[in-house]
Amino acid sequence: MHKKITSPLCWIPSVYFAMGLPFVVLNMVSVLMFRRMDISDTQIAFWTSLIMLPWTLKPLWSPFLGMFRTKKFFVVLTQITTGIAFGLVALSLQLPSFFAVAVALLFIIAFSGATHDIATDGVYMTELSETKQAKYIGWQGAFYNLAKVVATGGLVYMAGFLMGRIGNVYAWMVIMAACGTLMLLLGVYHSKALPSGGQAAGKVHSFRDTLDNLWEVLRTFFTKKHIVWYIAFIILYRFAEGFVMKIVPLFLNAPVEKQGLGLSEEQIGLYYGTFGAMAFVAGSLLAGYYISARGLKKTLFSLCCAFNIPFVVYLLLAIYQPADGWLISGAIIFEYFGYGFGFVGLTLFMMQQVSPGKYQMAHYAFATGIMNLGVMLPGMMSGWISTWLGYKYFFVFVLVATIPAFLATYFVPFTNEDNPSRNRQG
Repeated sequence: MHKKITSPLCWIPSVYFAMGLPFVVLNMVSVLMFRRMDISDTQIAFWTSLIMLPWTLKPLWSPFLGMFRTKKFFVVLTQITTGIAFGLVALSLQLPSFFAVAVALLFIIAFSGATHDIATDGVYMTELSETKQAKYIGWQGAFYNLAKVVATGGLVYMAGFLMGRIGNVYAWMVIMAACGTLMLLLGVYHSKALPSGGQAAGKVHSFRDTLDNLWEVLRTFFTKKHIVWYIAFIILYRFAEGFVMKIVPLFLNAPVEKQGLGLSEEQIGLYYGTFGAMAFVAGSLLAGYYISARGLKKTLFSLCCAFNIPFVVYLLLAIYQPADGWLISGAIIFEYFGYGFGFVGLTLFMMQQVSPGKYQMAHYAFATGIMNLGVMLPGMMSGWISTWLGYKYFFVFVLVATIPAFLATYFVPFTNEDNPSRNRQG
């Protein structure tokens, strides 16, 4: 009786927005929330990094989803689970031991979000032909990044607006409740709009078959040619970023007398969350044309430079502590543009050099898991190091930490020769 929604544009934008929102809230927005709850930088950086572990480990349980229901079932289930958990985070903020409870709930959200990623990508690849996958890849990336703008821009700005009117705790309760409500609404919508994606597994029908399949995927990944070089490259490319990611929002928010810039949440939401995210998208788009014209092998080192060198702006901001908003936002835009421009190089390297083979999708998932681990580990240490050194010398340390990325990029071997002319045709 009900007409099914079949157009990819009826579900791709919304489902990839739903993929991005929990990741960004946990990785970045929660950092500012806990800062306003008087949690130390060391604790914030450690725990908000550790809770991202499910995105590293998700390939280990992805085959087991094939034993139950459809991919759509897991997408909808995880969106509803995430929505409820965000609501519980909001309620937990009034508890005496709110930090421990909130972190536990955020870990549940992380596990749910990582599972959501597996199922969503499965629906995308199952329902769309290769031609349509290429056609709609831009929509996928645009709405994933829109979630970043909404979370680190809009929600952080709203939190700052509300804090002056209803207080820190109630302001962040509203924000977490808003995240929960949005995820619940998306879950209800996708229960109608999302195609099933078929069964999540192909030939795997038992627990033993699933374990055998997982072992074969692992074995073939770790026996690839140059795999040790590739793992080192994947980890080291974003090594310095792992230190920066958690500390920059705290640095921007910290009082001037404590070596910070003293920005309000509204300013951070506008400069870092909105302008920065838009610069990231612009950098990503331009990098695609740059690589397609010259090939990845010829451009990879310059992409690494674009990714890592702009971290110098935070050292300059820490030294001079400017008060001019246009200067601070300009520095953030410059760094985020380089971030987007250089990040594409790592993504394409994992797709073209690490993943090809019989288990391409699974091996790409392992590569991204290793990449997330490479960011998570320095992130866990970043709060302790920044507290020990102070923000100014912390950013000096970050610049030193970029050196391994340059060395790994310069010496990394290529297994598959890329073809710029073929890339342009694709």
